[in-house]
Amino acid sequence: MDARFNMFDNETAMRFFKRFANAGMLVQQSSLPKSTQELVSLRASQINGCGWCIDMHTKDAVAAGETAVRLHLVAAWRESTVFTEAEQAALALAEEGTRLADAHQGVSDETWAQVRKHYDDDQIAALVCLVALINAANRLAVILHQRGGSYQPGMFAAAFD
Repeated sequence: MDARFNMFDNETAMRFFKRFANAGMLVQQSSLPKSTQELVSLRASQINGCGWCIDMHTKDAVAAGETAVRLHLVAAWRESTVFTEAEQAALALAEEGTRLADAHQGVSDETWAQVRKHYDDDQIAALVCLVALINAANRLAVILHQRGGSYQPGMFAAAFD
């Protein structure tokens, strides 16, 4: 199935995407490790069933040097040994921040305490903004039926240069 609507051919959508991309660049340029950013984006995208974003973040992670083993285990991170405690805290925040409707309390105090233990205030700000941004991106792509498979590393950033 083709995408329902080409947002890149629409002036209003492009104005929005430029601002969205600028917000994303703030997160990318933060001190939050790039590998953590990609793992969090990948996990939220898996939960939301966003093929486009799974494709993008998997390929961008590989291009940045991420290992296949870690990428394959993101969906089962609790049952693996390849993620640091800091990465586990970030992945838990990503899951709880993505599955808001599944948990009456949103992000648990336990998860928040782990995030506070491993990240400074600037990294936490970036992490929270990243979870919000990737969930918004997932919704855009899923609503429009943007399919995964054709993304090339850096393609999205190049569209807004």
